[in-house]
Amino acid sequence: MSAQSADSELDAQSSSANLESWVARLIELTSGAARRVAALPGDVCIECDPSAWLAVATALRDHPALRFEVLIDLAGVDYLQFGESEWKTQRATGSGFSRGRHAQSETVDVAAFGGRPGRFAVTVQLLSITHNRRLTLRSFCADHDEPMLDSLVSVWASANWFEREAFDLFGILFRGHPDLRRLLTDYGFIGHPFRKDFPLIGNVEVRYDPRKQRVVYEPVSIEPRVLVPRVIREDNRYDPALIEQRNG
Repeated sequence: MSAQSADSELDAQSSSANLESWVARLIELTSGAARRVAALPGDVCIECDPSAWLAVATALRDHPALRFEVLIDLAGVDYLQFGESEWKTQRATGSGFSRGRHAQSETVDVAAFGGRPGRFAVTVQLLSITHNRRLTLRSFCADHDEPMLDSLVSVWASANWFEREAFDLFGILFRGHPDLRRLLTDYGFIGHPFRKDFPLIGNVEVRYDPRKQRVVYEPVSIEPRVLVPRVIREDNRYDPALIEQRNG
């Protein structure tokens, strides 16, 4: 191993050790209400219970050792059928991806989510300008029929429109939001388009009626269909031995 490679490895180990130390301190400063969950290398993602959502967010913003002053993004996540075999992409599936499936019932069994506390979650991307750090915060909604979390608008004002978007597209409610209305869909729209059991073609279609001289809403006339899944095929060009030979 060259001296340059050895130095790079030591730097990487030092950086990893510093990150682990900071994460341990982060969990401590949230009074144990937050826990670390799996994330990409170098990224930090923590999770908390719905009851601690607002308290953890406030601690992340206000504690001098954390100082996450900026909420960059907030998004809803639908974990319907997450991790089931239909999501394998090494070969074609038998019925297509779950986004194109037909819901078997109006209610969902929470046990189907691998023991997670609910079907819907909210993730927040935070930035500390003071300490130059980034963080992902996540919490699962306890009720899958009426998913709800406390609004973060009182902590970060930028959460306002993001929460309205999550409400519009996923149906996630935010307790204490100052103006929780739909943001992207049409007036009178029924349903939430980003739910994985929402039909791809929607429920209604609109057209202009020359006789009535106005736009009218009607049930969709398109037949429902299942998406053709993406298939990943083996390709020798990406064989690790060939890549190493080319780079060598």
